[in-house]
Amino acid sequence: MVMTEHEPTRAPYPGRRALVRGAAGLVGAGGLAATVTVSSASSIPMSASTDGRVPFHGAHQAGILTRQQPFGGFVAFDVLARDRAELQALFTKLTARCRALTAGVTPKNPEVAALRDPQDRLTITVGVGASLFDERYGLQGARPPGLVNMPLFPGDRLEPDRSHGDLSVQICAQHPDAVLHVVRDLARETTGLLRTRWRADGFLNPPRPEGAPRSFIGFKDGTAHPDTASKREMNRLVWVGHEGPAWARGGSYQVLRIIGIHAEKWDRVPVAKQEQIFGRRKATGAPLDGRKESDLPDYGRDQEGRITPLDSHIRRANPRTPESENSILLRRSYNTDRGLTPDGTLDVGLIFCCYQRDIARQFATVQKRLEGERFADFSVTTGGGYFLALPGVADGSDSYASALLGQ
Repeated sequence: MVMTEHEPTRAPYPGRRALVRGAAGLVGAGGLAATVTVSSASSIPMSASTDGRVPFHGAHQAGILTRQQPFGGFVAFDVLARDRAELQALFTKLTARCRALTAGVTPKNPEVAALRDPQDRLTITVGVGASLFDERYGLQGARPPGLVNMPLFPGDRLEPDRSHGDLSVQICAQHPDAVLHVVRDLARETTGLLRTRWRADGFLNPPRPEGAPRSFIGFKDGTAHPDTASKREMNRLVWVGHEGPAWARGGSYQVLRIIGIHAEKWDRVPVAKQEQIFGRRKATGAPLDGRKESDLPDYGRDQEGRITPLDSHIRRANPRTPESENSILLRRSYNTDRGLTPDGTLDVGLIFCCYQRDIARQFATVQKRLEGERFADFSVTTGGGYFLALPGVADGSDSYASALLGQ
């Protein structure tokens, strides 16, 4: 499973850039066991207007490189449009509503007026799933080769009603009510064109006392990211390029994984053994061969795994080799707490979210490395999907998927 510890390698291999530490990172890289690494709230730069709002227009959608907000919601939809003309009308309507909401325009309903507050730093990120490219809208030939339904990985128990979808919407904000108001607004404005397939909401924990936050397994994770200020690194690792169809360039592949953590089972494991399974010190967040959270493990001096076990989570997720540099992910995950399961155990976990240029090269490669890790016994993935976050909306006359639909 991927919890993921996707820090870059220590050696300066070609193309490597400086990493930015996460001061509010949290969750993981998303696979089968308890993926817990979070995209750090302070490590990812935010482009904002002078009043604090995050700009809606641009080459790329907001909510990918935007500094991570404390609350996030993820919704997948089935598209009900009867033909291509209605599909185009759907994207036009979605664009208008998302543009207005993120700009702080007063919504039609008074109860949503709080969205006018620029301090919410509201972002809405829209993606498409492989199922949208079936025969309904004549888009079969436009599907990017990398956009497929998320497969079952070892240990997954995907529930059909919590997996996949024609459309994905990520909503992030400073306050949870803003996330819910957007969900309600979009549902009302797209009645008859969209049907909700599944939804998951999450939050970030504050760092304690500093550095990366702790996940629900009690460890610090998400301590570093690729350099989001580097155009070269973002083109290499995040944005779809010339390998994809022209309409998709400037978008990014989104992987979502709904992961449950067996908290009670994990709590029965002695701390010393937890540290060996995870690969970090629980008290400080330092790697097993380091002294502080920001230290990078030196696997070259521990090739037999005497200090950091070869099957530890952080070592499997990122073995720090020249090859693993190509599978680095941009994570943007959130914790979840839904109370109790039907059997009375804690229903806590992670909405693992990551963005990348190539799912096969990045997420799927990391997931394969994590097969058989000991941490997989403490979590299970029950839903999620693969989507392609659309390129940005250029200006007030443009709309989502305009290049795809030939507008």
